[in-house]
Amino acid sequence: MDIARTHLRVRRLRRRDLPSGTLELAQFLIGKTLVHELPEGRLVGRIVETEAYPPGDQAAHAFRGITPRNRSLFLRRGHAYVYFTYGSCWMLNITSEEPGVGAGVLIRALEPLAGIDLMLPGKRKASRACDLTRGPGRLAAAWQIDKRYDGIDVCAKGPLWLGAAQGPPRPLGKSIRIGITRAVDRPFRFYERGNPCVSGPARLRR
Repeated sequence: MDIARTHLRVRRLRRRDLPSGTLELAQFLIGKTLVHELPEGRLVGRIVETEAYPPGDQAAHAFRGITPRNRSLFLRRGHAYVYFTYGSCWMLNITSEEPGVGAGVLIRALEPLAGIDLMLPGKRKASRACDLTRGPGRLAAAWQIDKRYDGIDVCAKGPLWLGAAQGPPRPLGKSIRIGITRAVDRPFRFYERGNPCVSGPARLRR
């Protein structure tokens, strides 16, 4: 990885670029970029792993309806839903349906492309850049994403946004989701085959 690509050019995705439907969006996002504009510089990463939580999914936060915590999950596709879990981790999701329909895509892992030196310097030890962003909790910590970003439009001008793919598409893998206790057999996790930044056990990264 070239950690010096601080001026990497990325085209912002428009809402009309995003496919309708949660499963479709989860697959579409693989290979696309996530950009975080910080006062100190820009973070850029390729999305290499996602999980879909479609309408009616028992494992989804939206399953029991709208609450103060999950309100952002019911925004139209292309907004951030950020929540706190395990008492220590923030998670970044992208809403995926029409307004009023609760569903989203969890961003599970990124391949860092630029701004690696800004990913919590001095606070997180990592032997490889991938170790900073492999897994949704690590990703949010390294990218300084927390509740402040809940509900923002990632298809509009702002600090956090989605960008077009960097490079040609690569083989797509599919598996069951990780770390859930309901609807555990649904194959709604998608990832870039062979990418070292993908999280999870080896049997779910082939």
